[in-house]
Amino acid sequence: MTGDDVTDVKPSMAPASAPDALARDAATAGAATAGAIAQAPPAAPAASALPPDELARMTDDIVAALKTVYDPEIPADIYELGLIYKVDIADDRGVALDMTLTTPNCPSAAELPHMVEDAVASVAGVREVKVNLVWDPPWDPSRMSDEARLVLNMW
Repeated sequence: MTGDDVTDVKPSMAPASAPDALARDAATAGAATAGAIAQAPPAAPAASALPPDELARMTDDIVAALKTVYDPEIPADIYELGLIYKVDIADDRGVALDMTLTTPNCPSAAELPHMVEDAVASVAGVREVKVNLVWDPPWDPSRMSDEARLVLNMW
């Protein structure tokens, strides 16, 4: 359940309407590391100590919580916008997230990570939440789900 690229989400928490975006991101994320990835096989996913049904419930609830967080300037949630790059649920029920913003100059840069932390922390069973703000790879509109494109009329 762990991977090497920034689109790794544990377990699969990508928007259901954008599976091709993850495949595309996996193929294009980090051209500089493509040689290293090609030389070494990917690490086998580690088995979780959490029961599968508990992990599935937490995953669904975390996605639902992320979908309640909106950028104040954009009428689409951060999950469908593709701002969440990675969600890792640890065996101790701690959650670590990698997220980005649409731009480093985003006026909501100070508040959005706290909103994400609060939303995920509200999920039953989640212990500590750590939100990492990342800028690589930079966000672009191709990361949006079809749902976000529809809301924003970006076809």
